[in-house]
Amino acid sequence: MPHDDQSTFLFLLAGAREGGNTETLARAAAAHLPTQARQTWLNLRELPLAPFDDIRHAGAGVYPQPEGAEKVLLDATLAADHLVVASPLYWYSVSSSAKLYLDYWSGWLRVPGADFKARMRGKTMWVVTALSSTDQTTADPLIGTLKLSAQYLGMHWGGALLGYANRPGDITADTEALTRAKTFFS
Repeated sequence: MPHDDQSTFLFLLAGAREGGNTETLARAAAAHLPTQARQTWLNLRELPLAPFDDIRHAGAGVYPQPEGAEKVLLDATLAADHLVVASPLYWYSVSSSAKLYLDYWSGWLRVPGADFKARMRGKTMWVVTALSSTDQTTADPLIGTLKLSAQYLGMHWGGALLGYANRPGDITADTEALTRAKTFFS
């Protein structure tokens, strides 16, 4: 889904390493956004969430108003036009912090007044990932997780930017991925 110059992008860094390959690739893509586009960068390691407690079928199934890191993440998610999940490929899926963030969506659907599903409709979901295999199909489960999550909420699918990187810093040698990064959000 195209964006206008005033779009708001939320970059959710979900790697287990500061300045990792996935983050580097995401920052390379973000560098080519229009200067007027607003960017918010949140590192899920710095906003730890408690294990998700599924109370949908307990009592009224209503979730409490978020507090702390959960509130920061919910507010930023709702404020963005574009969500960019920057998660390395871990065991053929998103990282544990990205998965936990997605688990919280189940609760946000049931927070009184949040109108989460209605407010997510029409936003665009993107993914940036580094993988240690040259076979990019190994990222299919990760892409599927995010694409189906977006579809469930009526979001647009922006696409996936994949890069090869096994060791720290390897992404700088993937010139094809860095070239794709220049036009990823176009």
